[in-house]
Amino acid sequence: MKPNMRRYSWLALWLTCSAVGAGWLATNRLAELRADFDTDARIAHRVLSQRMAQHDAILATLALLQPAKGSGDAERLSALYPQILEVLQRPEQETWPAAIAPTLNDAEATSRHTRRAVLANENLSSGRYWLVLAAHPLSHGLLIDLKAAMPWGEWPMDGAASAVRATLVHAGASFVIQQGRPESETFPHWRWVAAKVLASASQPLELVLERPLTWRELPLVAMVSWSLVAALLLAGLRNLWHQRVARQRAEELLRVGQVARLNTLGELAAGMAHELNQPLTALLANTQAARRLLDEKPPDVGTARDAMAQAAHQARRAADVVGRLRRLVERPELATQVQPVALGSAVQEALYLLEPELQRRSIQTEVIAEPDLPLVQAEPVALQQIIHNLLMNAVQAMELVSPARRKLHLRWQRQGTQALLVVRDTGTGITSEARARVFEPFFTTREGGLGLGLSLSHSLAEAMGGSLLLAGSPEGMGAEFHLLLPLA
Repeated sequence: MKPNMRRYSWLALWLTCSAVGAGWLATNRLAELRADFDTDARIAHRVLSQRMAQHDAILATLALLQPAKGSGDAERLSALYPQILEVLQRPEQETWPAAIAPTLNDAEATSRHTRRAVLANENLSSGRYWLVLAAHPLSHGLLIDLKAAMPWGEWPMDGAASAVRATLVHAGASFVIQQGRPESETFPHWRWVAAKVLASASQPLELVLERPLTWRELPLVAMVSWSLVAALLLAGLRNLWHQRVARQRAEELLRVGQVARLNTLGELAAGMAHELNQPLTALLANTQAARRLLDEKPPDVGTARDAMAQAAHQARRAADVVGRLRRLVERPELATQVQPVALGSAVQEALYLLEPELQRRSIQTEVIAEPDLPLVQAEPVALQQIIHNLLMNAVQAMELVSPARRKLHLRWQRQGTQALLVVRDTGTGITSEARARVFEPFFTTREGGLGLGLSLSHSLAEAMGGSLLLAGSPEGMGAEFHLLLPLA
């Protein structure tokens, strides 16, 4: 994964954690507010229903006691109950006051039929209505003032400061009990509503409570604090993850380095065997010739003959030892250890190991991969060593060019029955004199180099049935190597 993608992944994880935590805090806060709202709604409905039942009880008492008209008993109710503005009594031979007679007559007829009090001449906008109960010999009517009827002592909310808007609704008209939060401070569609008709058959007023919400009621401080805590925790986890990745990368590089050193020692031994084989062969020929010459001399030549024979024997023995060493370090067993390997995965693993080096040197990487490339036949460790050597050579070749020009191009694709891996850099390139010797052991153009990396990679590729080639490119325009491996 590229650094930018990993950075975006951590950012996305932080945003997700922040959103989940903030959502949980906001949900809990809203649940608390909703529970308070529901509780207030139940209490408000109960106390208003009790007050309406009180009006029914007063009328029922008047109908039962039948106080004489003009006795003053009924009129004294206003002193006991401030919400009762006026008490009317109508004997059977008389009529209601002319101004309200039509509505009260209809209400009295309905009350006589239903045998309960009935609303009449209600004017909820002003908070007043008549409550009429038909009885014999006197029918009674009460003028109720809702403002005075409000049981503020038992009301669950602060009428002046509460955010809840409370109204009593009947027949399309409404009476505002408390204004609640101004509309300018609320969101149009973010509110709770509770509506329920009062438990009074005579006064079926509907209590409607509206609870608007604002951002200020959310636990913004806690939500921001959670985001900061999540950021700190994820930063710590990211740091631990980077340490773990760096440790794994260092261990893998150490393993690759150990393999490289062992292979370098093998190449060194192979080179020594190649260099020592000729003098040993000459020594063998000379000692054999010396023995023949000594055989021609007359006496006392037995000792010389035995000495030369021993020298020849030791020379053969040294040649055999050197031959066995060379066969050992050339690793002919690679041909029997190949297995199906994903070339793309091997390249990506090598790039992953060298990622800090590429970033430190500001080297841009361009990767072009053929989709669905079949597996290749290779020995995994040897293939990793070849790719690592090619990438390190490319990185080192770009040290002498400006950072803006440093680009590493990688491409793998199918080529007949083989897979082709192309590694191209934009370094200083390889001179025409050096091109013919790049795969020779101990040949190098870099100061401090051993000249064994490309030679070793060439040998390993051939041992696995593949090949490593230096492609043609203009001098001074970088170098391009082609690794060919048989498809599995």
